[in-house]
Amino acid sequence: MTLSEKDSLYNWHPYTQHKTSTPHPVIVKGKDALLWDENNKQYIDAIASWWVNPFGHSNTFIADAIYKQLNKLEHVLFGGFTHNKAIELSEKVLQLLPNNQKKIFYSDNGSTAVEVAIKAALQYFYNKKEPRTKIIAFENAFHGDTFGAMAASGISFFTEAFKGSLLEVVRIPVPTAGNEETTITAIEKLINTNNFAAFIFEPLVLGAAGMVMYDAEILNKLIAICKQKQVFTIADEVMTGFGKTGKTFAIDYLTQKPDMVCLSKALTGGTIPMAITSFTQEVFDGFYSDDVNKALFHGHTFTANPTGCAAALASISLLETDEIQKNINRINHKHSLFANHINQHKRVANTRVLGVIFALDIKVQNAESYYGSLRNKLYSFFIEHGIILRPVGNTIYILPPYIITDNQLDIVYKTIAKALNEVE
Repeated sequence: MTLSEKDSLYNWHPYTQHKTSTPHPVIVKGKDALLWDENNKQYIDAIASWWVNPFGHSNTFIADAIYKQLNKLEHVLFGGFTHNKAIELSEKVLQLLPNNQKKIFYSDNGSTAVEVAIKAALQYFYNKKEPRTKIIAFENAFHGDTFGAMAASGISFFTEAFKGSLLEVVRIPVPTAGNEETTITAIEKLINTNNFAAFIFEPLVLGAAGMVMYDAEILNKLIAICKQKQVFTIADEVMTGFGKTGKTFAIDYLTQKPDMVCLSKALTGGTIPMAITSFTQEVFDGFYSDDVNKALFHGHTFTANPTGCAAALASISLLETDEIQKNINRINHKHSLFANHINQHKRVANTRVLGVIFALDIKVQNAESYYGSLRNKLYSFFIEHGIILRPVGNTIYILPPYIITDNQLDIVYKTIAKALNEVE
């Protein structure tokens, strides 16, 4: 029995209808921007394995940091104890975040980082005996799979089965070009009810929606409106954080700063699962009390795992190197040149670039579903040609590791152009 056959026998994969899916390639090795399967077929990982490997696979610098930490302290409970790596990492992350962020709360993944933020927003007002029970979010957003994060997400088929079991979230239009005033009117109407605890958003780029982009200027206005009515703002930087948009965080493009920031994915360079939710002093003070019942009762066994903290510190130190920053600029330049070129193709509706993120929309007669036939054909085409891309509906996007070479990028670009000519 092959490894692929054993996988089909034992494993239940995410976002997969196993009755209709094809066997999954079994990856046995990775290095930099490349992966190899059990048959030694080579793939270019053009999406950094779901946006988590910005410094490439099997990065020795991060691996060495993890190894050293494993030989000193692999884990200690974070309930009632702390450790030096958690303190070092918190100090470092707070130096990188906007200066209004003062407290770090650790968890295990992006969904949970969002969950913590939503719970904190709701409980803050509960603790004040001024309960607010609703959240504002963008249409078509995706914030995760836990119940709070799922409720804040707007992609219907992810949440359809759980209607009636989710907290109340009201969605407003994404403020793309031409829709700004509609979005402003919608959020002003909502916050004037005083029923909303928070507004959650993916800053500047909605990832799972198909890399939908909007301007920093309008996000500044939305945050300012929320501040007028003490509606907390939650920046979900799980996808955009740690260099993806050309700056350390997407919120670095803003003049208005959020009250909470959610981080994960690239935090540990794709090694150990870890997440962070950061808070202003105001939010933290809402839980600071002689009453134990006003504490934030949320935690996980592996919270602030020392090896994860060591990996994150190593990952951040790589991000800050001149080499990686030059690579981010290099990829952005390459993407822009490709966008200018591929825009001329008869099947391309539009392209967009921000930092290392490239996206194009294919012209279609009818709205293409998230996991529709065109998407599936494109995905299979790319895998067949040794390129890992995960189209969303009629959108093809690239979000590569920062160490991808120019030659590897050119292969990805040529394969996309080939797909536009051959995949119907």
